[in-house]
Amino acid sequence: MAISIKTPDEVQSMRVACRLASEVLDFITPHVQPGITTGELDRLCHDYMVNVQGTIPAPLNYCPPGHTPYPSSICTSVNHQVCHGIPGTRVLKGGDIVNIDITVIKEGFHGDTSRMYLVGEPSKQAQRLCRITYEAMWLGIREVRPGSHLGDIGHTIQVFAENAGYSVVREFCGHGIGRNFHEDPQVLHYGRKGTGVVLRPGMIFTIEPMINAGRREIRQLADGWTIVTADHSLSAQWEHTVLVTDSGYEVLTLSEGAPPPP
Repeated sequence: MAISIKTPDEVQSMRVACRLASEVLDFITPHVQPGITTGELDRLCHDYMVNVQGTIPAPLNYCPPGHTPYPSSICTSVNHQVCHGIPGTRVLKGGDIVNIDITVIKEGFHGDTSRMYLVGEPSKQAQRLCRITYEAMWLGIREVRPGSHLGDIGHTIQVFAENAGYSVVREFCGHGIGRNFHEDPQVLHYGRKGTGVVLRPGMIFTIEPMINAGRREIRQLADGWTIVTADHSLSAQWEHTVLVTDSGYEVLTLSEGAPPPP
């Protein structure tokens, strides 16, 4: 698949879809409290997307080759779950950290974003992991400009995370996005400066580093979707969808409740 350069009309459609995805996270934020199940978070988000926004939850029944259809409308990855956690009967408790990953489809265009949530009062170590991961994402975003390379993004994220004592998951990466959920290019969160695809205005892709408190190795659970750290260490992830502009970048997945840049 060739890298898609979005037209001005497509960029505007992506702005709408991405803002709506972020607004789902605004909506669910007050509900992320001790005692709620991840399945209830999924139900609330699904209802908001379908009945309030008029969007389609992209993960529901998503079925890439080699997978069974994803059974839920959002992903909820708790503590040592790295990504693609399936909502269910798990009850959130004080001290947990949880990533909620939202992708909506609006008029054929996908908006994709995720945030970390602190449930009650997690440990200082857990809070630091979430903060460093957020800062790593934004450092990567700030490398985005015409003429820079995808490797510049990955290198910046990797160096920052590893200098903080953490490791970067390598098996999953950011991706182009638009009319399709996953498009070219792949956006690695590690690498070397000056390598990889040269960025051009009109490219849209996600930056979504997954950072582990322990080793970077991961494994997949028997459900075929949930990814966890192999050493059971905590993991954090943040995600924004970013447009390459003529002079730099525009973060598309911003809304009134989105956390401010560090």
